Amino acid sequence: MKDKSVTNLSTDSITSNFIRSIIDNDKRTGKWLGRVETRFPPEPNGYLHIGHAKSICLNFGLANDYKGVCHLRFDDTNPEKEAQEYVDAICENVAWLGFDWGKHLHYSSDYFDKLYAFAEHLINHGKAYVDSLNADEIREQRGTLTSPGKNSPYRERAVAESLDLFQRMRAGEFSDGAHVLRVKIDMASPNINMRDPVIYRIRHVHHQRTGDKWSIYPMYDYTHCVSDALENITHSLCTLEFEDHRPLYDWVLDQLQGIVPCHPQQIEFARLNLTYTVMSKRKLIELVEGGNVEGWDDPRLSTLAGVRRRGYTPKSIRLFADRIGVSKADSWIDVSVLEDCLREDLNECAPRRIAVLRPLKVIIDNYPDDQQEDCQAPNHPQKPEWGKRVAPFSKVLYIERDDFMEQPSKGYFRLSPGAEVRLRYAFIIKCVQVEKSTDGEIEAIHCTYDPDTKSGTAGAAKRKVKGNIHWLSAKHALQVEARLYDRLFADAYPDAGSKNYRESLNPDSKETIIAYVEQSLSEAEPEQRFQFERIGYFVADRIDSQSGKPVFNRAVTLRDSWEKVVDSKGQSKG
Repeated sequence: MKDKSVTNLSTDSITSNFIRSIIDNDKRTGKWLGRVETRFPPEPNGYLHIGHAKSICLNFGLANDYKGVCHLRFDDTNPEKEAQEYVDAICENVAWLGFDWGKHLHYSSDYFDKLYAFAEHLINHGKAYVDSLNADEIREQRGTLTSPGKNSPYRERAVAESLDLFQRMRAGEFSDGAHVLRVKIDMASPNINMRDPVIYRIRHVHHQRTGDKWSIYPMYDYTHCVSDALENITHSLCTLEFEDHRPLYDWVLDQLQGIVPCHPQQIEFARLNLTYTVMSKRKLIELVEGGNVEGWDDPRLSTLAGVRRRGYTPKSIRLFADRIGVSKADSWIDVSVLEDCLREDLNECAPRRIAVLRPLKVIIDNYPDDQQEDCQAPNHPQKPEWGKRVAPFSKVLYIERDDFMEQPSKGYFRLSPGAEVRLRYAFIIKCVQVEKSTDGEIEAIHCTYDPDTKSGTAGAAKRKVKGNIHWLSAKHALQVEARLYDRLFADAYPDAGSKNYRESLNPDSKETIIAYVEQSLSEAEPEQRFQFERIGYFVADRIDSQSGKPVFNRAVTLRDSWEKVVDSKGQSKG
């Protein structure tokens, strides 16, 4: 496993990186005549995750900053695992993040005819041959990191014979695995990727765009570089695992010099490694298909569909991508950096509302039964221009159960027998009696209120108490479903080493409760976000919310509550 040093970055934005330095130098030297053309090339075989967001923001961001263009290109060369569902989801995700590919939407399948023609060109020039070894035999003869490979007995096949076989492969004469097309480079190369790699294999599979036209499909390493060149890409940005593939990228384009429009520069950067997360596409599929989560858009997943449903905003993810920066060295980013970016955004844009998640009834004994009055609460404490809202006050209230302690510990300044506390935006109350059930459970607490201490009045200014808690009028509160999401994994490195990552699944990663919120939230629109005061940031679920009946997902806790809530194992619980 790579270095586990976890980065907790400051809030200062990182504005420069080594890729920008390369582009700046290219512009100074006129290498690309001032052009900057990038691409984001996902495979349509799954949903994008937060790691892809780093690449999306980098490619589209650079193109935007340098007044260039970024292409969205689907690498659809493996139709067995691909589906239109994934294409649609990827397009939706990229657009949701705020990026526009304009007319530059492409598919590798757009180039199948040219890729085939270029492969014939390589055969005709003695740079490729049809190999009739099976996959196991090819693997066995490839060698190891410390020993060279062996030439295939078909390596010196006559050009005419290879060309004939390749054309018959295309015509569908042979079964899957009967032959492959390999490029002829060097079986003794220290880079295994250069040991006569396969660039075409037989697959009798229906393709979602080309139908049954093709019985052979090109491999990624061949398709990728040629597609880049055909689209006149200038800077082909890849993650570090493709660094050892760069010599093959350059070799293929060198052989096609004068045939393809240009030879883009491949540049590698470190992928995103995020704690408490898995981002392997295979593992995400296993979680979805194994029923460990409730679909690709489960708010606990690292998929962009999931984090969107969780309540993350495009701005917060772009801020995160900027803040973590771009480097050549692998490192781990603590998930708290991502959470802080969301808090920073929502602190500015989310209106405040009151919610009580675990209600405890409070009865104000000296308040008239048939009376109610309005209290005023700001929609945002730092934005007076957003105005105020009415918080109705009545005899029976709900407070958070955690805001009352019958036997208070030292330093506890909320409500307890004989103690006073201020109801935010309302009055000071004092607990005078605890009402319990026959089995000793607290059912309600009785209090008295001081009518001269209403917030905003002179009386309120004269009397000070340390505790300040939120509340709702019981008869005015709206009952809603609230989903409290925690991290999907209890281990910061769930897929480290040889252990099974599923052993690290957090059994308490989701809790569904019935909560009470302000009546006005009945009008909350799907994906509308709020700060529930003293609790955290919540979003109206984009799928399950209905008109007049919202469902709220907790996006992230407030920073102070994240630090205070600790489970029995000493691990933070969001």
